[in-house]
Amino acid sequence: MTLPLRLSPGMLIATDLDGTLVPKDSMTVPPFTARVLRDVDEAGMPVVFTTGRPLRWVEPLREHIGAHGIAIVSNGAFTYDLHTDRAGRVHGIDPASGLEVAGRITRALPSAQLALEFPDGIRVTPEFARASQRDGAPCGDLPSLWTEPAIKLLVRDASVDGDELRDVVTAVVGEDATVTWSIPGLIEISAPGITKAHALQALCAERGIDASGVVAFGDMPNDIPMLAWAGTACAVDNAHESVRRIADHVIPSVHDEGVAHTLAALLAA
Repeated sequence: MTLPLRLSPGMLIATDLDGTLVPKDSMTVPPFTARVLRDVDEAGMPVVFTTGRPLRWVEPLREHIGAHGIAIVSNGAFTYDLHTDRAGRVHGIDPASGLEVAGRITRALPSAQLALEFPDGIRVTPEFARASQRDGAPCGDLPSLWTEPAIKLLVRDASVDGDELRDVVTAVVGEDATVTWSIPGLIEISAPGITKAHALQALCAERGIDASGVVAFGDMPNDIPMLAWAGTACAVDNAHESVRRIADHVIPSVHDEGVAHTLAALLAA
């Protein structure tokens, strides 16, 4: 496909990982995609990974980050420099307000299983640990685990279908936090107003790049704020229908390395 723009120095590329740049849960980047990422970076356009993954699941892709070193992880709650191993912006849910929100969720969904993501890793309730086989993670009741701001509250409940889980959690949380999801059956909750778009906008402001200079790629509902903010929004062909509807362009699927082929074509132009 042909996009009605050309890449030029001063622009920025923002791409989701799972289901967009790489197949879901992949810890490797295909050779062609890796080469295109290097080419775009060397041409003066940073490619920033903007992902729902926690930092520990981005570490295996460190060599593909590019000269800038920055990754936006945990749906925008945590910005990290993988070259210097230094944390940037961290936006967490404080324990008091988080426990109140979690209480509302468990009252509405008594069989819900909860876990917390922190910059240094995941902490799980016994119910979540049993359901997801999270051996080795700190485990306990939520108040004992929530000792500092958490970058994500995770909710699962196998007793209800994915749509009902999303709708119930969204309704009970309201405006007190940001609710999204990137895989069926797992709800991801961030601090109020925190999205991939929030973190990406802050990063671009530091670099003097406005939305018109950003080309973004995504596939799931947690990508929608980022795609809506970016000047050019691309959904891969395998994207969720809600993402395809708001995208400016639909490109080949993740399985066809659509992001890499699109970037290569734009770079050649």
